[in-house]
Amino acid sequence: MILTLDCPDRPGITARVTAFLFERGCNITDAQQFGDLAANGGEGRFFMRILFEPGGEGGDALRTEFAPLAEEFAMRWSLVAQDRARRVLIMVSKADHCLADLLYRWRTGELNIEPVAIVSNHPREVALASERTNIGDIPFHHVPVTPDTKPQAEASVRTIAEDTQAELVVLARYMQIFSDEQSAHFAGRCINIHHSFLPGFKGARPYHQAHERGVKIIGATAHFVTADLDEGPIIHQDVERVTHADSPSDLVRKGRDIERRVLAEAVRLFASDRVLMNGNRTVVFRG
Repeated sequence: MILTLDCPDRPGITARVTAFLFERGCNITDAQQFGDLAANGGEGRFFMRILFEPGGEGGDALRTEFAPLAEEFAMRWSLVAQDRARRVLIMVSKADHCLADLLYRWRTGELNIEPVAIVSNHPREVALASERTNIGDIPFHHVPVTPDTKPQAEASVRTIAEDTQAELVVLARYMQIFSDEQSAHFAGRCINIHHSFLPGFKGARPYHQAHERGVKIIGATAHFVTADLDEGPIIHQDVERVTHADSPSDLVRKGRDIERRVLAEAVRLFASDRVLMNGNRTVVFRG
């Protein structure tokens, strides 16, 4: 099982938590912690992730018994089974490279997720690049978006997420901006991917803009969605060097590859309960 928690920092947290597990016959196989001394106005905040083998008690009993300790330390916490697949709703527009990559990693067992729906603002034949991307039996929902219908379209997405019990929404190159209401609704459970040129190269054709400026590094960023466009807490980033010999199409090709692997890693980290919110930042326990 995986126990994650964060709370105001104070002495004794690690001792009390590990003692709780020891007293119930649990065997800790991995533990990571971090104390952010700058959080809470300088009072500090403590973050922890523990992977353990349970003793004789099941998850429900452990959660009930842990609750008083969590309340004592004012913890935000979660206790889940390690092998539990996260239910994921994937949203896409026309570029399906990130979607195809996520589905491949899911089918090969690399990502512990369960895709429950795919939503696009374009029809299936456009969003899935003429069926090159095989979504199998995953339900596909075409939810058109126009300035006049955006509130209704966003309500439809919320309904789909609720009906499918989606725990995570992934914007796999979904080229529509969430309203503040939609961003707030999915706060902490919606991941977006974008090229790291922002805010330097805003607007259309960012790789072409980068080529014109002769950049030497391109990259991508996966982050949580907030009301501040492309400024949510960062989960994962990566870069790749380019040269003067690379054409705009070369940058697009390399950029797509970076976007695929950065988004996949962010989803993997989230699905394995390795990402904890820390205000405008994240604490990411690697492994």
